[in-house]
Amino acid sequence: MITNFAGKTAVLTGAGSGFGLECARVGARLGMQLVLADVQQDALDKAVAEMQAVGASVLGMRLDVSKAEQVEGLGAATMQRFGAPHFVFNNAGVGAGGLIWENTGADWEWVIGVNLMGVAHGIRVFTPMMLEAAAKDPAYQGHIVNTASMAGLLNAPNMGIYGASKHAVVSMSETLYQDLALVTDQISASVLCPFFVPTGISQSHRNRPQDLQSSKPTRSQLIGQAMSDKAVGSGKITAAEVAQKVFDAIAANQFYIYSHPKAIGSVQTRMEDVLQARNPTDPFAHKPELGVELRKALRS
Repeated sequence: MITNFAGKTAVLTGAGSGFGLECARVGARLGMQLVLADVQQDALDKAVAEMQAVGASVLGMRLDVSKAEQVEGLGAATMQRFGAPHFVFNNAGVGAGGLIWENTGADWEWVIGVNLMGVAHGIRVFTPMMLEAAAKDPAYQGHIVNTASMAGLLNAPNMGIYGASKHAVVSMSETLYQDLALVTDQISASVLCPFFVPTGISQSHRNRPQDLQSSKPTRSQLIGQAMSDKAVGSGKITAAEVAQKVFDAIAANQFYIYSHPKAIGSVQTRMEDVLQARNPTDPFAHKPELGVELRKALRS
């Protein structure tokens, strides 16, 4: 149980917007030292200035989490400035839609690079630092939070590339939790699985690297983008509320963190499909008009 956050250090990727920014705001209120990383310089500068304005000690670094050496640089800079962190939020993520066979090699490289390898690099760089700190200090407590998605527990149509990356994050996080339990009682992990929450995720393409620009989007990708914009934009639960749930979960050592606990019913249906070896249930069974609309749009 971690109850005291004051004076502790937190590393947050994707800290310029969405959950990363809101978790940084909670951390600043709790008196934490913050290491903020984001690929978007202007958003990062704004976040750093905001946290400093409320008195937090902040280290800001622009980086692309898909690049191993840049995350290693973040680890070294964190160690030099604050020592080993107590909390790591592997939060940076990008969204992409479209029929799965229409995603280009560049699409896969970008989404897997950020969503999967970004988390992998965060785990690889920071966990050993945290374990070393725990070995030196019996009072040290640490926690790693990986941001996945409900798309890591479900398989929504027209979102295959995103779902594949987020399923991998859930898998890695479950293994991280088990692996940490083998070697220490001082550090644990959680996985955040948000449903539709208004963040910047549906506009991720703004930060797509030049060398991974894809060709003109296909019709299914444009439809996926429009559906994502609508679903994310109409979310009733805010990123700030989810950030508070994250800190509550850390304090309670709760592994699975959901923004919309009711959405778990769809996960149960999927699990029953698996257990009974039945074909995947129609994802639009509860809202057939959405399925009709999507099929019509894709077939026209």
